[in-house]
Amino acid sequence: MKDKNPETLPRKTYEAELLRLQTELVKLQEWVRAEGARLVVVFEGRDAAGKGGAIRRVTEYLNPRVARIAALPKPTERERTQWYFQRYVERLPAAGEIVLFDRSWYNRAGVERVMGFCTKEEHQLFLRQCPIFERMLVEDGILLRKYWFSVSDAVQLERFRRRLEDPLRRWKLSPMDLESITRWEEYSRAKDDMMVHTDIAEAPWYVVESDDKRRARLNMMAHLLASVPYHEVPPPVLELPEPPPSTGYERPPRDLQTYVPDHTAQL
Repeated sequence: MKDKNPETLPRKTYEAELLRLQTELVKLQEWVRAEGARLVVVFEGRDAAGKGGAIRRVTEYLNPRVARIAALPKPTERERTQWYFQRYVERLPAAGEIVLFDRSWYNRAGVERVMGFCTKEEHQLFLRQCPIFERMLVEDGILLRKYWFSVSDAVQLERFRRRLEDPLRRWKLSPMDLESITRWEEYSRAKDDMMVHTDIAEAPWYVVESDDKRRARLNMMAHLLASVPYHEVPPPVLELPEPPPSTGYERPPRDLQTYVPDHTAQL
């Protein structure tokens, strides 16, 4: 089938380059593990901007013990009394790990500010502390990359509409998402204010144009790979051993175990 949007990257081109980049991401993972590096990738942007899809493609072939996703729920009552950055610090990587934040401490700069979930004073404190916090991470040796997925209001609305009509993706649509439609300009002002205070030399923001999800994913992945000085780590030499000779083992009768019914026989 031809793509409905003529500006959408052709699927064949997209899939070939996606596989190439994912292969490089595996090499990056092995470099991180071998070198004991710590990599943090922050994914931010408006609702339906394509963050989740990008994260899935990045991690598709990675080892979940090395590369993990941090998608924090709303804070508990106890966490509300902590230093704001405290629960995010707990999710930071140790040596040889990659953490991808599906939304991050920047919740305070966006949804919390616009929806009134924090006070004006808490928001201002965040804008003062965030650059200091991120400089501390970088000074300690963490590789920090921050991506803002930028989507137009028309494309966002169309994606919301598709979610509403799709029973497999309707769970992605929340009252908070719908609220963002009527607060578009408020979110825009919040994002601009955030960029002014937190786009620092040690940890700059990188904007990903995401009206075309395919281009957005490839562009983000290619940039991440180009920004990290990794190299291919030779894999260990492995050889399959010869199966040992039989010692007389016999499998128990099949009727002694409970098997999953053959659903496929009815297809």
